[in-house]
Amino acid sequence: MDNLEKQLICPICLEMFTKPVVILPCQHNLCRKCASDVFRASNPYLPSRGGSVTSSGRFRCPSCRHEVVLDRHGVYGLQRNLLVENIIDMFKQESNSSKPVPDRKKEMPMCDVHEEEKLNIYCVTHSVPTCSMCKVFGAHKDCEVAPISSIYQTKKTELSDGIAMMVGNNDRMQGIISQLEEVCRAIEENGRKQKTLVCEKLDQLYSILEEKKRVMSQKVTAEQEEKVNYIRGLTRKYGDHLEESCKIVEMGIQTMEEPEMALFLQNTKHLLKKISEASSTAHLEKVERGYMNMDHYQVDFMKENKALRSIDFIQGEGIEVDDEDEDGEAGTEQPLLFLEAVLLQPFASNPLPPSRLTPPLV
Repeated sequence: MDNLEKQLICPICLEMFTKPVVILPCQHNLCRKCASDVFRASNPYLPSRGGSVTSSGRFRCPSCRHEVVLDRHGVYGLQRNLLVENIIDMFKQESNSSKPVPDRKKEMPMCDVHEEEKLNIYCVTHSVPTCSMCKVFGAHKDCEVAPISSIYQTKKTELSDGIAMMVGNNDRMQGIISQLEEVCRAIEENGRKQKTLVCEKLDQLYSILEEKKRVMSQKVTAEQEEKVNYIRGLTRKYGDHLEESCKIVEMGIQTMEEPEMALFLQNTKHLLKKISEASSTAHLEKVERGYMNMDHYQVDFMKENKALRSIDFIQGEGIEVDDEDEDGEAGTEQPLLFLEAVLLQPFASNPLPPSRLTPPLV
């Protein structure tokens, strides 16, 4: 019976359930009055009628903290637990029939000084229950006293209000915790977003560098191919001249072996003219000194290196953000534009003069 009685105690008023008893969606039970008090404490600004809130709203179960959502009928929309009400009636009947009156008298608290006197009055001065003898002859004769029943109802109401207030405070605390968790999730999401934006901006910078690398390499390759083609063409010309000279030498050797003097002299005139023409290389182009060098394509990336190493987030307050950059892209455009402007100058100094592209004819 004691265990059954514990199961029939309301977690708000700490007394046995008072009918009607309502059952919450989480299967816990409350007195309807206690449920109304908790709901009113959790929703202090909702209008009330007849001391009870009949508007829709929500509160948390004092036993398991499960959120209870009410419709427009308020706590009157909660289903009554007739089974618990019947058990309460049976328990009260069984308790009245099984517990004799003397046993209940023995359980009533007695005065420590006057052991035969019951604690039937309340000392308001010292805030303790006492007996009539203590008021007349004892330590509380000069104190202010009141009937213990009235003080009991007052303190019980205060305790019930305190519990309802604590339930409301717990609900507000739970709301703060939910807000903090939401802030934490927002911080994580914003962090991921900003890291994505930073990576996109750096990828743009990588693409600019790759494009400049391609363009500058193409310029060097173009001059390299032009010079190589010219030298190869000049090599073919010198090869042709050498081949012609070798043929003249062979003709000269054959002429030297001619025993007939008249025939020798007849062939020598034409051969000497060819030797004279073949001995001259004035008609062949000559390569200018240093033509093979490519050191005029010098680069100096000290400013660019410094700019790259100085890339960072914008520091300070009061920075104006353009409307089109409100998505977090503002601040990274300036270093990118600066680097792009610097990289538009592909070579630091000594641009290739037009006269160096084609060797002069000698």
